[in-house]
Parts: sequence; structure tokens; C-alpha cells
Amino acid sequence: MKVAMMSYTMARSGEWAKTHDVAALCQFTKELGLDAIDWVGTYGHDPADVRRICDDHGLAASCYTFGAGMQSPDPAERAASIDKVKVGLDAATALGSDKIMVVIGGVSGVPREETRQRALEQLHAAVALGATYGIAVTIEHFPGAPSPFVTADDMDIAVQTVPGLKITYDNGNLVTAGEDPAEGYRRGKDHIINAHFKDWDLVDDGTPGVDGRRYRGALIGEGIVDPLPCLQAMAEGGYEGYIDFEYEGNKYDPADAMRKGLPPLLEMIDSL
Repeated sequence: MKVAMMSYTMARSGEWAKTHDVAALCQFTKELGLDAIDWVGTYGHDPADVRRICDDHGLAASCYTFGAGMQSPDPAERAASIDKVKVGLDAATALGSDKIMVVIGGVSGVPREETRQRALEQLHAAVALGATYGIAVTIEHFPGAPSPFVTADDMDIAVQTVPGLKITYDNGNLVTAGEDPAEGYRRGKDHIINAHFKDWDLVDDGTPGVDGRRYRGALIGEGIVDPLPCLQAMAEGGYEGYIDFEYEGNKYDPADAMRKGLPPLLEMIDSL
């Protein structure tokens, strides 16, 4: 297992969010001792240029992540989502990534089962298109009360309904479903090829979970999610891919969060 930089973490706030300087992010990634970046968009840069700069720094693209609107209640938007997937696959190809993650959140006021069915219909076409590129299509456990894919059962339905679909395992988001994230890994391990680690605090006014509680982003190791049992389950399952370090809190500047939270996570991985 290795840890990857997640550009989303750095793009939420702080200095890099103002500049989107690819070379600066690559240099920071190298300083942290990491060798890959999950690009969540390319921030107005041509993917081929991003690839060139990453290559100059000896960095791989562990994944390319984007939203496509395949869960939209609007039929025209759902139809257009496959065109967006093609654009994403072209970007992933240019970046040199062998996988994409399509972000599929919930739709306010729409039952999560209804949203899930709409997304699954589009995922069939997305996976088939990805196969023509030799690129795997993944979805993650995504937080939020209306989210169509967050529980282990949700992911079972997804991979059974769409043959070839893969999973990006998100340990923190499973917690927002009231589930044991280590057991969630074991349930999905045969389909998991990518991973995100994050942490949450329980609050009164944060993101509503499927479990009825509310959550606010915390630094890995400072909230309610214990990463060690998750890592142990992944090691036992033979996981050899990347884990994105994801931070959605506001207590720390993203760069400071990476500097503070990454070393303990790496130590846990090394201890396995």
C-alpha cells in the first residue's frame, strides 16, 4: 500500500487553491515522500501538460476523478453524462492513469434508491466505454443522507448490477452510514482498486449521514475514524494500491494538514 496526494485536499483552501500551480503541487508531493497524485480535475490545465510536469517530478497519476451528472433527474443531463465520461477517459489517458473515479452524490429531495437506479443505468455505458480505453471505472462510498452509494449493501448492488464496475473504498464515508469501515473493506475487497482515507467529527450542524448523525471533516487520526483496523483489513486482503490522503476540515491549512497527518498514517502502514 502507498499513499497518494489528492489534489482535492489542496484545492479546498490555502495557497495552492489560489494558484493551481501544477509544478508547486508536484514539488510538495515529492517533499512529503509520495510518488503519485489523484487528479480531481486538472484546474484549467491541459492534461498532457500536467502529465509532462508530473513526469518531470517522477510522479504517477494514481487516478483521475470527476463528476458527470449521471444521477441527475434530468434525462438530458444523464444522457450527456456519458460524453463527460469520455472527456474524463481522454484526460485519464493523457495523464497516464489506469482508472477513473466518477463522483456520484445524492440529489436533495429524491429518494436515494431512485437516484441509484438512474446512476446505474448510466454506469453500464460508462464501464463499457472505459473498457475500450483499457481504463477501469470506479465509484466511491459517498457521504450524505440522499447519497445513492454509501453503504456496503449499496456497493454490492452496484457491482452486481454493473459487471466490471470497480470500487474506490472510502473508510470515513462508510462511517457516515453507521457501518464498520474495516468490515466494509472486507465486503467489497474483490472489487476495490482504489481508496480514500479521511476522518470526521460528530457535530450538530454538519453533513447529514445515512445513519441520522451529522459530520464535519477532521484530520485523519483526530476524529472518530480509526484507520488502523481498516489498514489491517486491507493488508489481510492483499490490497496493493494507493490510498488518497483526504482532508475536508477547516481546522488546518491543507498543506499543514498533510504535514501533520501523513507521517502517523505512513507509520501505521509500515507497521503492518
